[in-house]
Amino acid sequence: MIGGAATSESYLRGDRIIEAARLTGATGIHPGYGFLSENTKFAELCANNGITFIGPPASAISSMGSKSASKHIMTRAGVPVVPGYHGDEQSEEYLLEQAQKVGLPLMIKPVSGGGGKGMRIVRTFEEFIPQLQSSVREAVSSFGDGRVLIERYITSPRHIEVQVFADTHGNAVYLFERDCSVQRRHQKVLEEAPAVCDRLCQFPVTNVSAWNDTRTT
Repeated sequence: MIGGAATSESYLRGDRIIEAARLTGATGIHPGYGFLSENTKFAELCANNGITFIGPPASAISSMGSKSASKHIMTRAGVPVVPGYHGDEQSEEYLLEQAQKVGLPLMIKPVSGGGGKGMRIVRTFEEFIPQLQSSVREAVSSFGDGRVLIERYITSPRHIEVQVFADTHGNAVYLFERDCSVQRRHQKVLEEAPAVCDRLCQFPVTNVSAWNDTRTT
């Protein structure tokens, strides 16, 4: 109904999915994962056609799709974040100045995208500019966006994620946590649940303001 076997002709065709919803009388679409599940334009397309997108609103997808924007939102909500620079000025000279304020070791991250692409660890200021240029090249090639942010590199971190669900009535819950610390090239290899993070997991339940912020940013 929505197209051929190629994803570019089916699951990535938002217009055909909307048409299929109309033909079947569907009033809501759950995007699953991958494909259009985090696509701002598809969420907007659903809203414009009176169909409920079962997931975050387009504004939240847009805000949380940017590491820089999401850091601003979490900071305003009182969530501790890794020290660094995530502003709009992107000249090499200015970023080097900010890097010197952040301190070593540090990490350069593309503002957009994910999957570990474009992430560079910097251990000396002499290698900062070459690593920055390398990060920007990969970011432009992978995401079409060369903006980066800088933050302190944590040498022995724990990567813990908390699944948060919120509705349009101001209610929010978390569905427990998972430890994603086992990684290769900044990509998760193993997710283990539950993770020991009682203090962290109490936060999403009591701070709905962060969710509201993503909806209005």
